[in-house]
Amino acid sequence: MSVGSHCRDCARAARPDIKTRVKYWQAGKPAIVTYTLIGINVGAFIVLGLWFDLGGMLAGSLTDAHRTFALNSAFVGGEPVAYTLSDGQRAVSDGNDWYRLVTSGFLHFGLIHLAFNMYFLFVLGTQMEPLLGRVKFLMLYFASLLGGSAGVILIDQGSYTAGASGAVFGLLGAMTVGIWQRGINPFTTQIGTLLLINLGLTFFVGGISIGGHVGGMVAGSICGFVMMAPAYKAFPVWSRFATPAVVGAAAVAISFIVAR
Repeated sequence: MSVGSHCRDCARAARPDIKTRVKYWQAGKPAIVTYTLIGINVGAFIVLGLWFDLGGMLAGSLTDAHRTFALNSAFVGGEPVAYTLSDGQRAVSDGNDWYRLVTSGFLHFGLIHLAFNMYFLFVLGTQMEPLLGRVKFLMLYFASLLGGSAGVILIDQGSYTAGASGAVFGLLGAMTVGIWQRGINPFTTQIGTLLLINLGLTFFVGGISIGGHVGGMVAGSICGFVMMAPAYKAFPVWSRFATPAVVGAAAVAISFIVAR
């Protein structure tokens, strides 16, 4: 074994460039989009709670945060609507709060609601993101989220709706379709069983958004038919990007037409 000096410039020159280091850093974190989405949901819950009403957010009460960011057909495409804030002040929506189609998917009613959605997002995301790749997984997530919002506008009109469950149902629907395309009965697997249980809860337990869950599942299933297809199905590469883009755009169009 020999011991010698090593010049600083030589060591610096031998280091990989920034692009290579970023590539290998990301390679060790295959579900970084999933973790980021969980972080955004948790962060939004904490920040909005501290800004508006932390006790109400934790308890699952209707707070000013929900009045401002949750989805309600009265505030999307409708006539101007006045509503009362917790401090007694009146706020007016002009009926064009289209941002709610997205922001409602990052807002939750209580800690338990948040915990359940983040748990299922973690379970599904850590399996699906490495299979799809980060960009396609993110596109699938938002297509499902927008599909859930369209379902709310179609079915759940008049109530405040929030939560990531529309997007999570979309992931669950896409995974179920992907399993079926491989010749496996999905309802003999844990994924299919999970879907059936959650659909049962959706229809038979009060206070759950039927439109949000079903809309997200339909959007995710359509995307999954192309995006989760096995290689021998021979869908072109571009279609795996185009499908969630088209589904998401269609969901926004449906929301606009129905609300108007």
